[in-house]
Amino acid sequence: MSFLKFPFWEVVKHAFSKEVWDVLLPAVWDTLYMVALSAAITLVLGVLLGIALSVISKEGVRPVPILNETAGTIVNCLRSLPQMIMIIITLPLARMLLGQSYGVNACIIALAASCIPMYARLVQGAFVEIPKGKIEAAKAMGSSSAAIVFNVMLPEAIPSIIRGFTVALIGIISMTALAGSFGAGGIGDIAVRFGFNRFYHDMLIASVLVLIVMVEIAQIFGDLISNLILKKRHLI
Repeated sequence: MSFLKFPFWEVVKHAFSKEVWDVLLPAVWDTLYMVALSAAITLVLGVLLGIALSVISKEGVRPVPILNETAGTIVNCLRSLPQMIMIIITLPLARMLLGQSYGVNACIIALAASCIPMYARLVQGAFVEIPKGKIEAAKAMGSSSAAIVFNVMLPEAIPSIIRGFTVALIGIISMTALAGSFGAGGIGDIAVRFGFNRFYHDMLIASVLVLIVMVEIAQIFGDLISNLILKKRHLI
């Protein structure tokens, strides 16, 4: 149903009909699949890259100025690319790895490549917030660099890392909608193919509602886990 032919409330009401959701539900599962795998890749590689950037920084436990400047420049360049450009750039990589540059699996590469640099900076920022006294105390006790990172820095930064991951997860969800216009499938494909190209505004409304619910759930769970850790440490 379109706003061009039907009243506003009839279109909104039809957005909750079985006819619309029969088309939308398979796309919802595709989107959840893309988000889950992309989020897992972003979490692992983003944390590792964030740790590396923090360790080799000027104030890190193992400063390497040249490597830090080089890695920082590369990360900043990747972060500066718009999501649409990142998708276009990663299409040849997806074709090389998967044999195709379209579909759900090809989109996962673009989602992860776009969000890992951003999340790595958030992880690095979480380490910067750690009181310097704790790190200096660990050094005075003769702890190795690895022990300082994994026994002091990482546990202290976990609440901030979780909040940063929530931001990255919401970015991944929003990017799946954009990737739909490049043949990735999912909710974005429904919104573009039906809602925009064919003026099925009821499907567009349903797609938007699903994305809003997914973002709200991600934000609620991220805040809940972070606050539980802070309460356990008696910090809030």
